[in-house]
Amino acid sequence: MRALNQSRWLSIVGIGEDGVNGLGDNARDAIAAAAFVFGGKRHLELASSLITGESRPWSTPFDPAMRAVVALRGKRVCVLASGDPFCFGVGATLSRHVPADEFVSYPSSSAFSLAASRLGWPLQEIETVSLHGRPLDLIRPLLHPGRRVIALTSDERGPAELAALLTESGFGKSQLTVLEALGGQAERIRKVQADEFALQDIHMLNVVAIDVAANGPPRVLPLGFGLDDALFEHDGQITKREIRALTLSALSPRRGELLWDIGAGSGSIGIEWMLADPSMKAIAIEAHPERAARIRRNAVSFGVPGLIVVEGEAPSAIHGLPPPDAIFIGGGGSEPGVFETAAAALKSGGRLVANAVTLEMEAVLLTAKATLGGSLIRMDVSRASPVGAMQGWKPAMPVTQWTWTKGTEP
Repeated sequence: MRALNQSRWLSIVGIGEDGVNGLGDNARDAIAAAAFVFGGKRHLELASSLITGESRPWSTPFDPAMRAVVALRGKRVCVLASGDPFCFGVGATLSRHVPADEFVSYPSSSAFSLAASRLGWPLQEIETVSLHGRPLDLIRPLLHPGRRVIALTSDERGPAELAALLTESGFGKSQLTVLEALGGQAERIRKVQADEFALQDIHMLNVVAIDVAANGPPRVLPLGFGLDDALFEHDGQITKREIRALTLSALSPRRGELLWDIGAGSGSIGIEWMLADPSMKAIAIEAHPERAARIRRNAVSFGVPGLIVVEGEAPSAIHGLPPPDAIFIGGGGSEPGVFETAAAALKSGGRLVANAVTLEMEAVLLTAKATLGGSLIRMDVSRASPVGAMQGWKPAMPVTQWTWTKGTEP
């Protein structure tokens, strides 16, 4: 047996449906040498011929803090995972609690890699998404005609649920390839059109490859800022698309950042912020319960169910929230204490953008400009509309916008 690295007490081994036959020598040695082997019941069964220590199935419910593993620090521990442990796997969870210099990882092929190799799809040219234990709606932003997507599902119901979502969204002509138990003896690959889905006896371990195609006016979420207002459910309290595009440009989203959307209305600013990149986070603060419920529905329909909605009036509703990288104030900004509380909570270098359509709110922005600096712009939008039998320009209410970066006070 090869000598194992003594400074690394934890081994993370990715195992596929071909079991120990698909493992390299180092991964086999790590399992055999471990005093404790953690994993799901299926993983432990796949590796049973190599396990000499104590098998420990994951607790139910699963403990994301990995306390049972961390408690054995310094002992020989092995954790079994599916495929590549760091591709939506348990490796990512472990690395939040165990430093990288304390473990060694032996990955196998991920489900995405296996599916791409079966289909001949270059991974760098397609979209991949894990829907395992995550909302199915996460796939919505990826649905553009002509694109290809590989989705990892949670169980045997996943493919049919995906087919229903595609059909409901106007993508019923999409071709689905259901790849089951990849790498194992039960491997099977079947094709079906989304709106004709009738597959039975689907293996619980599966991925779905999608050739996205529309069969009517599909619900496409375009890239870039300023989505059509009609895509949102709203009661008129929505930052209109042209103003929204300029507002998001001023907010200047950067990967991994958190936005506070104060007086969120329909949630359109926070939703488009999150659509900019999967790493983006947003909290919508809205005082009206009906609008708060509408924001939640919009978040689901736009494929960003992770948008957090806080019901309540600012500034009291924002106390205790995680500090933001950017803040948008679209409603309620003239209420006492809102600006001061928001500015104090904003991280250094963060951006605050506020829009005004009323004279009262405009006065607040003028005071903010005089006190903190920043920049003011005025936005006027006119739309063509009927004037009798002809067309004329109908101006919308002008919007005054103040933008400020914390740390740039005069």
